[in-house]
Amino acid sequence: MPSRSRIANEAMRNALARIAPGTPLRDGIDRVVRAKTGALLVLSDGPAVLSICSGGFLVDAPYSPQRLSELAKMDGAIIISTDGSRIARANVHLVPDPTVPTGETGTRHRTAERVSRSLDVPVVSASEEMGVINLYAGGYKHQVQEIGRLLDRGNQALQTLERYKVKLDDAIANLTAVEVEDVVTLRDVVSVVQRGEMVHRIADEIETMIIELGIDARLLRLQLDELYGEIDDELDLVIADYLPAGRTTEDTLAEMSRLSDDEVLDLRVAAATLHRAGDMRDLDQEVAPKGLRLLHRVSRLPTATAARIADHFGELAKLQRASIDDLMAVDGVDETMAITVKDTLERVTESTILDQYS
Repeated sequence: MPSRSRIANEAMRNALARIAPGTPLRDGIDRVVRAKTGALLVLSDGPAVLSICSGGFLVDAPYSPQRLSELAKMDGAIIISTDGSRIARANVHLVPDPTVPTGETGTRHRTAERVSRSLDVPVVSASEEMGVINLYAGGYKHQVQEIGRLLDRGNQALQTLERYKVKLDDAIANLTAVEVEDVVTLRDVVSVVQRGEMVHRIADEIETMIIELGIDARLLRLQLDELYGEIDDELDLVIADYLPAGRTTEDTLAEMSRLSDDEVLDLRVAAATLHRAGDMRDLDQEVAPKGLRLLHRVSRLPTATAARIADHFGELAKLQRASIDDLMAVDGVDETMAITVKDTLERVTESTILDQYS
């Protein structure tokens, strides 16, 4: 199943935040569901929305959950202002483009999906009998879950994230070990990138759950922050260490995000996103890091200076053999900094080898 685009996902998240538990809008929607009246809410009152409205009447009153539940007793759609502060119109008939494709069967849900897709606005549809709340935004449909069920799913996802995080940590530790011994293969690198992308995807799902849970997500947020930590920075440096000239970390991450889950799990497909020279199908070919990730461990070493050092020596093996004088030949590196870099790399090498054989 292809991963969703980041932009569409962001549009859905913004819409979910507007109807999350604890918000006035969610209070109103919950009242509608309890009353079994059903509702069709367009969360925008822009000109494009008003142009497809027919009939109904102008309300233009401050929004309140009570007003929403009362107006929902009528059959037509309700137009909420873009900022959510006012109810613009009620009991209106919406006339969206009938050629916009929809997979829905019910009249209310079909209209909701077509309005959202054609005008790129968030639309909420609450069914009358089943009490199901569907949100349409960014070209996607999301069924709003009950809080208890969503918390259960979030905790399961956290357990999955924890397992993948352990595998990612192991892959990074292995990569560090083979880097300091100068025996890195493409497989070692791609294993880290692949597992990092899977961790990103799981964390992304949890982030969406947190937004949907609103005020009920505090503990889930704390657990995610503790697990996720500084993964992004570490993965960015791993990718940057092995990219060819002209490619950026953002290019590779964007390309990885467009892969399906099955493609991400295929090491050869994942390897292709690095766009290195040679046969990307040969996962056992030797590769050499630039040393950016290990330089990042040097205390108070500016990012720009680390990049100059990596560019100067070209690869980690040469950097490890560099003397103090060799390091001082790099623009912006004085004796104190050169000593710090040398000591840090030696310490990392020693501790990595000790950890590997202990």
